[in-house]
Amino acid sequence: MDPYRNPFAPGAGSRPPELAGRSAILEAARISCGRAVKGRNARSIMLLGLRGVGKTVLLNEIGRNAEREGLLVSRVESPEGESLARLIFPEMRKVMRSLSGVEAARHLAVRGLNGLRNFAAIFKIEMAGVEVGVEPEPGLAETGDLQYDLPDLFTLIGKAAQAAGRGWLLLIDEVQYLSAADLSALIVALHRISQDGLPVLMIGAGLPQIARLAGEAKSYAERLFQYPAVGALDPVSAGQAVEKPIIEEEATIAPEALQAIIERTKGYPFFLQEWASVVWDNSEGPEVTFANVDHSYAETLARLDEGFFKVRIDRLTRAEVLFVKAMAHLGDGPYAMADIAKSMGRSQKSLGPVRASIISKGMVFSADHGYLDFSVPLFAEFMRRQG
Repeated sequence: MDPYRNPFAPGAGSRPPELAGRSAILEAARISCGRAVKGRNARSIMLLGLRGVGKTVLLNEIGRNAEREGLLVSRVESPEGESLARLIFPEMRKVMRSLSGVEAARHLAVRGLNGLRNFAAIFKIEMAGVEVGVEPEPGLAETGDLQYDLPDLFTLIGKAAQAAGRGWLLLIDEVQYLSAADLSALIVALHRISQDGLPVLMIGAGLPQIARLAGEAKSYAERLFQYPAVGALDPVSAGQAVEKPIIEEEATIAPEALQAIIERTKGYPFFLQEWASVVWDNSEGPEVTFANVDHSYAETLARLDEGFFKVRIDRLTRAEVLFVKAMAHLGDGPYAMADIAKSMGRSQKSLGPVRASIISKGMVFSADHGYLDFSVPLFAEFMRRQG
């Protein structure tokens, strides 16, 4: 069929043509944002899920919905090794400058900008440009301890937003890459905001271990956040994600063809988009047949192996590759560390540094005490295909 009309979007973070099966999460975010702006108690949200399940897509969709409701929205992605202070400083500055243009919020926003000058100096953040009338304010956000300085700045943003009749939504992707100290400071700041009833919320996304890491950082984190799981789509939603875009392009898909895609991808959104995209390009139309789907499977696997999977294995050292190979050849996870060590002929203690390194790279996560699992769906199958 016409590749220019191919409706599917298998890119990283690309919004699929049909955002199926996620209405409950989107509605929960909409309600939290609405309650925050109205000064009602509202909980921040942490989206938990494996790679390729659409967490980034959801963050972006939540952000677009919030902007339509009049909230100020900041989007950041936490890269490995970057400090939270550097990550959100430009966004806090942007929000405060925006609020300083509202008469009712100007005084509070300017105080916030004053505090940001202190913050930039103490955390050695380069601050391009100088706002007119903004001077450092002694005693505000200048301790050098993020756990004390960030709550002060969030509070000023919250009060300024409240005065302006607005709200601030901070979206953070890849939360698992924040250091323990930074995650703790972020939780403290959000706790302060929640206690004061100010219109500031955070919606984060990360791998499944985030709930545990947040709880370890601050015991009250379990009450501060909602933790919806973002996983594979149920069969009905998976079918809708594939069939509806095809119908909207005035084509059809045979029931057995649709069922094959749902079953072999196990409902994982990225794989659904990838395979459906290949199938579209390889079909003459107007109906996608089982033969079209079956013949496109090898090409889909090759694309995934050379792209989605390969970029992750390429980040690992030789020792780390041997570790994940041992995991994969045990079958499907979760995997007991004792079994991994036994299959490698090593002690669990000797594998500790490799284990920690792979976890820090986001390739695997601690599924339970003494157990690991892959953060990438179907990665074990990929490793077994490599021999």
